[in-house]
Amino acid sequence: MLSAGIVGLPNVGKSTLFNAVTRTRKAQAANYPFCTIDPNLGVVTVPDARLDVLAKLSHSQKIIPAAIEFVDIAGLVKGASAGEGLGNQFLSHIREVHAIVQVVRCFENADIHHVSGTIDPIRDIEVINTELVLADLASLQKRHDRLQKEVRAGSKSAKAEVAIMDKLLPHLDAGKPAITLELTPEEKLIAREFFLLSSKPTLFACNVAESDLAAISGAVEGNVALQHVRAVQEYARNHFATEAVVISAQIESELVDLSEVEAQEYLRDLGVEGSGVSALIRAVYHLLGLRTYLTTGEKETRAWTIHAGDKAPAAAGVIHSDFERGFIAAETVHFDDLVALGSFAKARESGKLRIEGKDYVVRDGDVVEFRFNV
Repeated sequence: MLSAGIVGLPNVGKSTLFNAVTRTRKAQAANYPFCTIDPNLGVVTVPDARLDVLAKLSHSQKIIPAAIEFVDIAGLVKGASAGEGLGNQFLSHIREVHAIVQVVRCFENADIHHVSGTIDPIRDIEVINTELVLADLASLQKRHDRLQKEVRAGSKSAKAEVAIMDKLLPHLDAGKPAITLELTPEEKLIAREFFLLSSKPTLFACNVAESDLAAISGAVEGNVALQHVRAVQEYARNHFATEAVVISAQIESELVDLSEVEAQEYLRDLGVEGSGVSALIRAVYHLLGLRTYLTTGEKETRAWTIHAGDKAPAAAGVIHSDFERGFIAAETVHFDDLVALGSFAKARESGKLRIEGKDYVVRDGDVVEFRFNV
């Protein structure tokens, strides 16, 4: 299962957010640095309103959503790449996850200590990024030096690696994360073996106070938290070509003990339409390069996880290896078409329910039934 690591400076709300995302009280959240030392792990279901709609259509007995793993990682401080604070542990834990959710503090609260004494989201982001880049520079330089002997001996693979490192090293030295360097698909495959921290897909979670959430939703000009959020969104767009999601970890952690109906009422009373955590989970799912196809019947309606670009046989193999090995065809209709038409019979009549072969690239939201023979 692919995982996303929740990272950030101490006391920005990482553990509170982890508890909200996983709907548990697993992570200790307290007002001092390094409250989290060993990473907390939690499997999180991906919110998907399509499942309920399909289940009603098929009179399904149960619903099984897709899932991903979140990891709550210890707070990082300046100097982590040189071993400051829990730096070495922090960096090794990041190396093990597939994507990064960087929590950025966008709320003022004199009772909650900030390691730098003031609230400045962009400065905080750059502290984290600098430490990841410095760690990558050190590991890449070591690898570069180690390969020189093989290069002199004429090793083609060593030469290919060094050629990519010669592009990456000045890029990192300029303070830019590895993920922002343009490489060809072939170069990316080789660079993946470097296991660089700053090459991981990243998105930002702007953690705001309960009192600011409605103002941010309504884009109330002059709100300080809104200004912080906009600054982070612009930074995310310009420096990472990614998004920044607004959440209030404190509110979301309070929703953990409420039913879905109670949670919706609570949010409406605050002037907010939906849960920021649901939006965050969906954003992370897509950040990991994952997509969902659906199966439905009287027994169950289920979301199956595939990688973007997967063809029908690979998608079938997610259910069982026999489905991939003996793949014949996929009977498929997109969720939107099925719901608009109201039934599989009408989808078939209209030509929206199609028979697809081995080269069909399964789309997010396809409702599929596989034909196979082993």
